[in-house]
Amino acid sequence: MSKLAEYRQLEKHLAEQLEALEALKSDGALKKEIEFETKLRELLDQYGFSLKHIINLLDPNTSARRQTSAPAAGTRKPREVKVYKNPNTGEVVETKGGNNKVLKEWKAKHGADVVEGWLKK
Repeated sequence: MSKLAEYRQLEKHLAEQLEALEALKSDGALKKEIEFETKLRELLDQYGFSLKHIINLLDPNTSARRQTSAPAAGTRKPREVKVYKNPNTGEVVETKGGNNKVLKEWKAKHGADVVEGWLKK
């Protein structure tokens, strides 16, 4: 694209954006929002408060929710202890997971379904 064509295209986009800006300036809802923000910031300065103070004043649970939600994401319920008793030998194995050496040997020798039947409830 030539420099002249690029210049005209940018000029056209600028004109469109200026029209959109003028339309927003005449919007009554925008004027109300700007007036509200201006008065709110003046009040905050007058009384020496920040936006965080106002949020905590109006909704004190907001900061508590943020603090409690972060640690809860990394915690989980601890595993329950499972107790297996070999009916052939009377040997008992207590484990929280399936990575127990004796339990693996039993499952290899007798089969996983049979060993799961030895689980005490």
